[in-house]
Amino acid sequence: MTQALIWRKSTFSGGAEGNACVEIADLRTRVAVRDSKEPGRGALTFPARAFSVFVEVLKADTPHPAI
Repeated sequence: MTQALIWRKSTFSGGAEGNACVEIADLRTRVAVRDSKEPGRGALTFPARAFSVFVEVLKADTPHPAI
């Protein structure tokens, strides 16, 4: 059985409707990412650990040695 994904938006989403961002869904071992303005156009998925490192680097605003 296929389970519906639970999509989340950042609390920093811009615009009156909060549509100027991406949404993510946790797939346990992967993270799905889609455009909030065009959710029906599909999503990209990334390994959960790689996505976590990506977010850490963005938050730190400094280069990461693995990148």
